[in-house]
Amino acid sequence: MARPGSPVPVPLAPLPVGAEKTVRVRAMFDSIAPRYDLINRLMTFGLDQAWRRASVGALALPPGSLVLDLACGTGDLSRLAARQGYSVVGADLSAGMLAANRAAVPLVEADCSRLPFPERAFDGLVCGYALRNFTDLPLALAEMARVLRPGGRLAVLEVDAPASRVLRSGYDIWFHKVVPAIGGMLSDREAYRYLPRSVAYLPAAPVLRRMLGEAGFSAVGIRPLAGGLSQLLMASRAGTP
Repeated sequence: MARPGSPVPVPLAPLPVGAEKTVRVRAMFDSIAPRYDLINRLMTFGLDQAWRRASVGALALPPGSLVLDLACGTGDLSRLAARQGYSVVGADLSAGMLAANRAAVPLVEADCSRLPFPERAFDGLVCGYALRNFTDLPLALAEMARVLRPGGRLAVLEVDAPASRVLRSGYDIWFHKVVPAIGGMLSDREAYRYLPRSVAYLPAAPVLRRMLGEAGFSAVGIRPLAGGLSQLLMASRAGTP
C-alpha cells in the first residue's frame, strides 16, 4: 500500500502479442534507430562489439560464403561479417533501422516470418538481439532453417541473465532501472522501458534448444558471454547437402 502523499505506481500495460506486437516492434525500432548504436555502447560499456565479433567468428565459414544478417538494424554484424570476407545481405522489419544502416551491403525490408529468399540460399545466418522481438518465434526459426543450406551455420546473440546472485542483483538494477533512464534521456523512454520487459518473451535455454531442433537445426550449442550478460546460440542446418 502506498504511503499518503507518495506517487501511485502506474501499472505497466500488458506486452503485445500477435499482429499488435509486429506493429509495435516496427514502430519502436523506427523511433530509436538514430541513436541505437550510441545507447547500445552505453548499455553494455562497449562489450556488445566483442560479443558481435564472437558471433561472426562462430560461423567458421570459408571466405566468400553468403551470410544473411537477420534483423540487421544499423549493420554492426554485417560490417564485421564483411570484414571476415563473407558476402552479406541484411534484412530488417524496420525501415527506420535500414535507413540508419551503415553497412555497404544489400538491404531488404522483410518480416522474419516470411523471408523473401529462396530455400538454401545462404551459407550462414547471424542475428543480434532480436529473437524476443519476433512475433512468432517457431515460425521465424523455421524460416531461418529454410533459407540456410544443409550444413549452413547459425549464430544468434541474445540477452541473458547472470547465474551469480551478486551479478544478477547489479544486472537487474542496471537493465531495469538505469537503461530506461538512459534511453529516456537520449532517445525514446517508452521503447527503453519495453526492451527490458521484452525478455519475458524469450524461452529458457532448454526450450530454445528444443525449438531449434524442431525447426531443423542440429549441433545446437548455447554459450554464456561475460558471466551471462548475453548468450550466443550456435547451430548447424540439419540435412544432406
